[in-house]
Parts: sequence; C-alpha cells; structure tokens
Amino acid sequence: MTAGTTFSDILTALAQGWEGRRVDEPVLSVALPIKGVDPLCQVPLLAENEKFRFLWDGSPGRCLAASGRCQYLELSGPRRFELAQRFSDAALGRLVDVAPEAPSSASPRILLAFSFFEQSSERQRVKGLTPAVQAVLPRWQLSRQGHQCWLRLTAVATHEAEVRELAEEVWLMSKRLAQKSEPKERVAIHMSSGLTFPQQWQDCYRPALIRGIQLVNQGILDKLVLAVRQSIWLKAPLDPLSILSRLRVQQPGSRRFLWQRNEDEAFFGASPERLLSLRNGQLQIDALAGTATREDDGYLLLRSDKDLREHELVVSSITNQLINQGLQPRRARRPQLARHGKLLHLHTPITAVASKNPPLSLVEALHPTPAVAGFPRREAISWLRTLEPFERGNYAAPIGWIDNSGNAEFRVAIRCGNVRGNELELTAGAGLVRGSIAERELQEVGLKLAVLADQLDLQSRRSVNRVIT
Repeated sequence: MTAGTTFSDILTALAQGWEGRRVDEPVLSVALPIKGVDPLCQVPLLAENEKFRFLWDGSPGRCLAASGRCQYLELSGPRRFELAQRFSDAALGRLVDVAPEAPSSASPRILLAFSFFEQSSERQRVKGLTPAVQAVLPRWQLSRQGHQCWLRLTAVATHEAEVRELAEEVWLMSKRLAQKSEPKERVAIHMSSGLTFPQQWQDCYRPALIRGIQLVNQGILDKLVLAVRQSIWLKAPLDPLSILSRLRVQQPGSRRFLWQRNEDEAFFGASPERLLSLRNGQLQIDALAGTATREDDGYLLLRSDKDLREHELVVSSITNQLINQGLQPRRARRPQLARHGKLLHLHTPITAVASKNPPLSLVEALHPTPAVAGFPRREAISWLRTLEPFERGNYAAPIGWIDNSGNAEFRVAIRCGNVRGNELELTAGAGLVRGSIAERELQEVGLKLAVLADQLDLQSRRSVNRVIT
C-alpha cells in the first residue's frame, strides 16, 4: 500500500491473501499509510470498541499504539518464556501479511507483559492473579516512525464474505484517524503542583530496609533491591494517557508504556532501563544501576565507591549471562551518566551479535537482572519474598514486543503504576550493597515514586483522598 492506496487496492490485496491461504481460517493482516498523526493521542479512537489497549512511546515521532486482541495467551507457572516464544512464532507464522511493502516499524507484532515472579504467592491468589505472561497479537496497530504513520488491522477470516468487511473496517478507521483532531488536553503540558507523600510508607519500609542492609553488610548477599508500594485513593478514575503525555517532556529518555487489560485496570510507566533491543541480529542492553539526584552534577556519582560497585555487579552479571548463551558481549570500559528527570544513573551500554538466539530466550536469561532483584539471583529472590509484604506483579518485569522479522524490544517495567478503578498503586525500589545508608536509600525511593506522583494535580478532580501503604 502507498500514499495513493484506494479502497479497491485494499480489497484486492485482502482477497488475494484469502485465495492464497494455507489454512481454513487464516489470519489476514493489512496495513496502509495515513497522514502523520500522534498514536498516543489516537489511542481512545483506536480502542473505542476494544477492551485491551497498549502504548509504546519513545517520542511523538517514534510511537506505537495498539488495541484489541486478535489472538492472545495468558498463563502462569514455569516455562513461560518458552511457551510465549512458541505462541509468538505460531501466531506470526500463521499470519498472511498483504502489505509486505510496509516499513519494519509497521510490522505485525506480538505484545508481551511478564510478571516479576513466574508463580504468584498465596496472598496474590487471594487478591487476584496477575498472569505470569500475557501475549497479544493486537487487532489494531497504529505506528509512527519519523513522518511515516501506518495503520494495521489483523483479524481471523472465517469465510470469504469477511474479506470485504475487513477492507471496509480498515478503510473507515484510516479516514477517522486522519480527520480526527488531536485532543488538546492530551498534548498540552500543565505542570503539576506535585504530591507530598505522608511518612507512612517510610515507616513501613524502614524495617525491611534495615534488614536488607544487614544482609549485604554481613556478606549473605552481594546486593538486594527492596521495593515499596504506595496506594493512593483518588476522587475520580485516572486516565494514564494524560500522565504519559506529560512524561514525554519530563522523561524524554525513557520509554513510556501502557498495558491496559480492561477499562478498570491499567499498568503504565516511563522506564529508563532497556532490558534488550534486538534489530537485525544486533543486541543492545542498558546496564543501569547507581543513582543520585540532579543536584549532583555527576562528579560524586562517578567517584562513589558504593555506586560503582553496585553498577559493576550489574554489568558483570549481564555479560556473564550473555556468555552463557553463547554470545560474545562488548561493553564500555567505564560507565556513563544517564539523566532521567530529577535522577542521574550510572549507565553502561552492552552489545552483542545474537542472530540465532530467540528473543525470549535472551529475556529469560537476563530477567531479573541484579538492578531490580539482587545478587546472587536465587538467594535475592527468596529474600524479596520474605521482606516485601506485597506481590510485585508486573513491577520490574519485562514488557515489550516481538515482530515477524525477529526484532524485539523489552524494557524493565520500573517508574510505574497500576490503576484499578480509583486506586493508584506506585512501586519503586532501592539497590542495597555494602555501604548503603538507610536515609539515602529512603530519599532515592521517594524520588522514584515521585516520577509518577508529581503528575497528579492536587487541585484537580483527581486529588487524593487518603494514602495507604
């Protein structure tokens, strides 16, 4: 399809795809270019009749929105990465793409969200299960790369008459997207007055924090990343898209994401940490550990023995995991500084050639990194189960996508929140190593929680009624 694509062109392409099908009920996928629109702003229209919606936002010119489920997988328990890879391969292998000329940024994708633990605890089963993996081949995709914007519809065709229905559906949606003006409230940035957290979360977090520091100082663990969860009750339901729109300006180096299973439940955030990206067999990973406020211009952070040790532990662990996968990773000799809002992090890029490695086998090998769990991995995870009084769910777990060319991108889901009705849950953690000081870690966690909390306008209808830890 090209800029001059007509309805007849779409119908002909879909009909040829139906005629060339290899199974009785093929999955047909058609894509066509539309005038440059911002996918973030068009999520409500794209998902107007769909429960599931997704956003993957790097900038206004590099963004993916999706909605609806053409095919999906949800499960818990062991072998989740292997089974998710099989589902992805099968779903994409069955798909008949009738728009092969579409750019790679508009390729059909499997969207994936994992939970931190493969098996939920008893307390999570009582509250409600977060699947260990959710994999979705979306019905609608709206992608933008630079000035190129493409709309894709993917659906199962059970009989020939549905081919014309699909052509009409994608044609009408393209016209609606091109004509609909972008809502001003979605793109305007209104600086929030900020949210000051009460001390309850610090009071509850401090005992676990002190115990964690004891574990690393005694040499029982080399590192432990303890998290805290803050529950905020709002006067009205929160629209995550409004927060994500603001974070484009305030956290430009992050990847903003939204995973919304239904109208009442959404997981969203602005992650600065790339677990991996895989493009044309080239693997890129961000090792991100060691944190300071922007009052430090980086001089102290780059000379902090505690932060440098914490960072090197993460880098070494990632490179060792890649070596175990048969790869030859390359890394920078010294960490760089990465600025994300009010925080500075030590950052080391790691690269490798990984043309023969299935994306999710690499995700499985890397998750969880010491940046979000600790080291040694097994012992650290056991202590997290003991010291954290809540289920992590999707927090600090992989979220991202795989396309039909084997390309993939996954982020570590941090700087994130869960919305369930009028309840907003924020989660953040601190990496503890030998030499960690409780007061400094408390300050760091407070700043991480504030990445999303500062977007709440206390004077608006979304103001806070009460806070529960």
